Amino acid sequence: MQIHHRGYVSGDPRIQPAAGYGVDRPTEIPDEMDVLIVGTGPAAAVVAAQLSRFPSINVRAIERRPGRLEVGQADGIQARSVETFQAFGFADEIIQEAYRNVEMCFWKPDPANPEHIVRSSRTPDDATGISEFPHIYVNQSRVLDYFLRDAEHAPGKVLPDYGVEFVSLEIADAAENAEYPVSATIRYTAGPREGEERVVRTKYLVGGDGARSQVRSALGHKLHGDASLHAWGVMDVMVNTDFPDFQVKCSIQSHDQGNILLIPREGGYLSRVYVDLGEVGENDEGAVRSTPVEAMIDTANRILRPYTLDVKQVTWWSVYEVAHRITDGFDDVPAELAGQQTPRAFIMGDACHTHSAKAGQGMNVSMQDGFNLGWKLAAVLEGRAPETLLSTYAEERRVVAQDLIDFDNEWSSMMAKPVEEWEDPEALEKYYLSTFEFPAGFMTEYTESMITTGTDHQALAPGFRVGKRFKSAEVIRRADNRWRHLGHLHEADGRWRIYVFADSAAPALSGTPVAEFANWWAEDAASPRVKYTPTGGDDDEVFDTKVIYQQSYTEVEPGDVPRAFKPVKVPFGIEDVNQIFASGHGRDIFRDREISKQGAIVVVRPDQYVAGVFPIDAHEELAAYFDAHMLPMNGRQSQHTYTIDGQTFAGERNKVSAEG
Repeated sequence: MQIHHRGYVSGDPRIQPAAGYGVDRPTEIPDEMDVLIVGTGPAAAVVAAQLSRFPSINVRAIERRPGRLEVGQADGIQARSVETFQAFGFADEIIQEAYRNVEMCFWKPDPANPEHIVRSSRTPDDATGISEFPHIYVNQSRVLDYFLRDAEHAPGKVLPDYGVEFVSLEIADAAENAEYPVSATIRYTAGPREGEERVVRTKYLVGGDGARSQVRSALGHKLHGDASLHAWGVMDVMVNTDFPDFQVKCSIQSHDQGNILLIPREGGYLSRVYVDLGEVGENDEGAVRSTPVEAMIDTANRILRPYTLDVKQVTWWSVYEVAHRITDGFDDVPAELAGQQTPRAFIMGDACHTHSAKAGQGMNVSMQDGFNLGWKLAAVLEGRAPETLLSTYAEERRVVAQDLIDFDNEWSSMMAKPVEEWEDPEALEKYYLSTFEFPAGFMTEYTESMITTGTDHQALAPGFRVGKRFKSAEVIRRADNRWRHLGHLHEADGRWRIYVFADSAAPALSGTPVAEFANWWAEDAASPRVKYTPTGGDDDEVFDTKVIYQQSYTEVEPGDVPRAFKPVKVPFGIEDVNQIFASGHGRDIFRDREISKQGAIVVVRPDQYVAGVFPIDAHEELAAYFDAHMLPMNGRQSQHTYTIDGQTFAGERNKVSAEG
């Protein structure tokens, strides 16, 4: 965390001063706004937290519940999600309170006594080192708490408007050129105005209102797919038990009583038990959902023989039938007009895709839906990108959702498969290992589009695959000679990351490929940094540019590094020397990520996905890439604000003196 460059900060630096629409934020929902978010689930909470970082954007989030979610159904947090938490600044906190998964145990019928189960194998959770972040379990309500706290602490001060539900919408025809084309009817569900309806207008509406989404219905979309006619009970329980792995993730297959998926919960006492309730008849008509929790406990004890569960408390339980469904649209644009019309309304998360809970993907994929959409909305509303950028949300996330449905369909079918039907008794363990990248959240690979390049230059940096998330590695930061994970410095601030991996030449102000790039990047009118950075703000307001040298940090002197890698900060004109990195102490990112000794430029999107790999001298190609999806500032002033001694300022560098 970098602080004090805008004036001394004596309080909690995580709580930023209010700015823009965050100043004296009205309690009443306005008649007009930039973005109306429906719901406060995982996807919606991410969008709220992202947009609250842009106080020039007027954002409201409505939630039909009268207050915060107290008990959420989801609890599995994959490593990719923890990477996202790092970008929002609370990864360390949530890891501390969560259960950390380190392995999965597989239990099967004892060959000597099939009526009893025995542990057959143990599988490490991340044997390949796919991420430095852990796989954790924590209740969904706490995840929402962190994101909504983040939104409240950001300059926009976005707070949910509880006790308000979405009813319907109308979207004006593009020909009408309305400033606020979406008219939404909302209804108060709690408080003195309960039952009252009113119409508000917004530029964009974002629906994150769950599997029974009213926004999806209003857009005319439906979920399509099949149910598996197989039921599972799920319960969070505290027990006394002689089962030795009750606090370890387990797949348990009995001889003839069904299966259990055991998921430990945070706190050291609670575990979630998914209990196989068997096939559901076609004429069941939902009767299985009335299965009493006592019957689920009895079934669990039969599966676990010779071990027993003495259940002391059930904190939550439910019964569900496995279904795999995906919506026929992710925004309001009709399929026949895709590419011709830009969207104004979007749906995310469970509103788009529903599946079983056993793959642990629902909340995780939903958060990535929100991260994908949030930065794009900010870029368009701040005038940094054309509206066509918003069309990439549906293009990219529809593919991810379908992949999720396909994976979950196979995984849940395997979990429910009777033991006697397995030709290979170790097939479940093998499948778990071979597909680990998917449930860990790292299979997403965006294809070529206006914001993701092709792979023509992939050979320059094979370890940073275009379209996939930026896989961090350790480097030495020259300013303080401490090692840092490069990816951990990527904040959810809507900026593009430009990682300049230097050629083999030593740092120099001129005469090397990196120096020539730096001079072009900082000074040339064709440079994206010059063209798309507003005047009067930080040099790196839009592009966070870092240089990583091949040499040991002991051979890198900041004075030899071009000024393009030492961005100047408002309001005092302070040079930021924290963007210079090198190798050392056994850390070598060039080795670890197979980066060419010729060097490379790796461009990373605001949502942490690699947008492209370029040669260091590919100036025109890099410029053409950004020209395809960004809008020139044309002298536009920075909307950046800063606070000194309780006063908020906005303006050009050095406008405020050191004395305030």
